[in-house]
Amino acid sequence: MGVQKSHTLLARSIHWSFILLYVYGIFKQVNELDELEDTNLLLFEIVFATIFLVIVILRYSYMSRFKTFLGAREPVHIVHYYFARTVHKAMYACFILLPLTGLMIAGLYSQGYTVNATPDEEQTIMDLVLDLHGAVADLSYMLIFLHIGAAIYSRIKGEGVWSSMVPVLKETGPSQNKIVQNIAEYENMAYEKIGSLFSSKDSD
Repeated sequence: MGVQKSHTLLARSIHWSFILLYVYGIFKQVNELDELEDTNLLLFEIVFATIFLVIVILRYSYMSRFKTFLGAREPVHIVHYYFARTVHKAMYACFILLPLTGLMIAGLYSQGYTVNATPDEEQTIMDLVLDLHGAVADLSYMLIFLHIGAAIYSRIKGEGVWSSMVPVLKETGPSQNKIVQNIAEYENMAYEKIGSLFSSKDSD
């Protein structure tokens, strides 16, 4: 059996369908807590968060069987590998916490919990959950932008990873652009230095 160079059709479908779901979640999000007075909206938020959570868990269960750099033509530096894995796992943590905190907000609201009337009052549990939900959402945005930037950079270098998931702008081989090659060389030097730092600590 040959080495798998591309994600399966199911993996690509799950990936891009989830992106659509995530984007939809951003645009339909509740901006003011009082909007949840609408019972239909409250029920919709609960159903949406539950479906989102189930899909995230199913997505992780299926996608975790694939290599992080599936399609890469050259071996990936171990530092690069662990950095990418950390970003991926952090994104999944955000994708799980977002619906969980959303469900907590809906549950607290249905029990009569609200936010503080004034900033001087002691924080309620609703304030804490709302703050956590907002922080997780902001972190997910940053991680996604980092992920997208890394994917575009990989495409520019022509590593092969882009073509394993993205159906357009397929790579034909490593970039022959001297500037890109020089940047990639400095990148590998940085990985080597980081790797040597950890190696020296382990040997101490």
